[in-house]
Formats: sequence, structure tokens, C-alpha cells
Amino acid sequence: MSVHIAIPEPTSLDPEYNQRAIEPYISSLKSAGATPILIPLHERQDRVARVLNTVQGVLLPGSKYDIDPERYGEQRLPECGPPDPARSAVDELLLQDAFNMQKPVFGICAGLQMLNVWLNGTLNQHIDSPVNHRPGRHVLEAHQVELIAGTRLAKLLPLKDSEAHRLTVNSSHHQSIKQIGDNLLMAALSTEDGIIEAVELNSTDHFVLGVQWHPERSYAQSAASRAIFAAFVQAASCWQPRIIEESVNA
Repeated sequence: MSVHIAIPEPTSLDPEYNQRAIEPYISSLKSAGATPILIPLHERQDRVARVLNTVQGVLLPGSKYDIDPERYGEQRLPECGPPDPARSAVDELLLQDAFNMQKPVFGICAGLQMLNVWLNGTLNQHIDSPVNHRPGRHVLEAHQVELIAGTRLAKLLPLKDSEAHRLTVNSSHHQSIKQIGDNLLMAALSTEDGIIEAVELNSTDHFVLGVQWHPERSYAQSAASRAIFAAFVQAASCWQPRIIEESVNA
């Protein structure tokens, strides 16, 4: 039986962006052996909840909109872009279900940022760095990241000995993690400026990974990108519903 992965529309405000952006996510999931289940952002919450009963994992994609700084207790800076409340609301529903049921989660770019904020982390509203973190969606190799030894991410990537703990990625973002969210571990950082580029949940039995770059765009060219999607889909394929034991009075 195919693994079903919930993925929300990237935005509620720009249909053209959605049409362009969603295809690489859908294609990568299908190539990794999963069936993507697209979640409309204007759907009723009860209907979204019913759909979530049929999926084994959640992928949070990128977006052209920023997370409202009020969500992490900061005032908006001029460089911060407008929010997309409908996308944030659906992301929260998906994350709540995934954490309640221990379903695998994979956050990409804005998806990583939402994961971090949902777990009480904060963001740099605008990156000021000599490293170009926004080279454009067609650039497949933007800068290097250092993988943190011993992390789930480092272990799953097919790196040669000469490439140990280094990976060239295609970042495309102007915000980044400032304070890491509850129970998250840093899994990768930009080698030149220290920007956090990946996080994962500090758990051996719950697959939760977020990357700041875009492996869906480099799936065909990059063995590392394919390995990340494969690990996520494999974790989802092994997921079983949690059995909540109820205490019974004697």
C-alpha cells in the first residue's frame, strides 16, 4: 500500500506561485515511492482533520511569504515580508497531528522555519551575510554546509570519506533560525557565516527533519537530495498509529 504524505499548498495568496512551486515536491515524493495528498489552505479544519487520518507523514514546503513575527514575540522589522495566515494555520494543524501521533515530518525552507517557531523557537527576520542565501531557484549549488556529526541527517547522507561532514546546498531564503525550538538539535550550518541550515528532533523514534535548502529542486541531480526524501518516505512507511492505553479502575 502506498505511503500517503500530506503537503499543504505553498501559499493561499498566489496561485501562480503555487502552480510553479508545488510540482518539484510532488515529483520528488512520487519518485521516492509516496503518494502526495495536497491540502488546500482554505479547507475547513474538520475536513483537513479527516484527511490527516489517511496520511502517514507531513511535508511542509517552502513559501514566498514570511511567518508573522508576533508568533515568536517580536515586532516586525521593515525587511520582514508579509505573512500568510492561512498557510500558518494549516501548518499548525498538520504539526499538531504529526506530533500527537508521532508521524514523520519533513520541513523545507519556510517549512523548517514554521517547525522551529511552532516549537517555540525564533527567527532572524532578515539575514545580513556575505554569503548569498538567495541565488535563485535555478541555482543548484549555492554554498556549503557543515553537517553535525552523529545527527540523523549526517548518518543518512551518502557522502564519500573526502566529503565527510560537508554538503553543497541550494539555499533560497532571506530568514533563518535564531533560537532553536524546543527539543530540536542543529543538524547543519553554513560553513562561512554560521547560519543554521538544518535541524532535527532530539528523538530516535520520531523522524522530524527540517532543512533550509531545497532538495526537491535538486532531486534528479543530487544523491543527497534523493537520500533525504527516501529516508523521510521510509520513516512514513514504517509509521504505525499510536495506541493510547487507558487506565481502568480495578
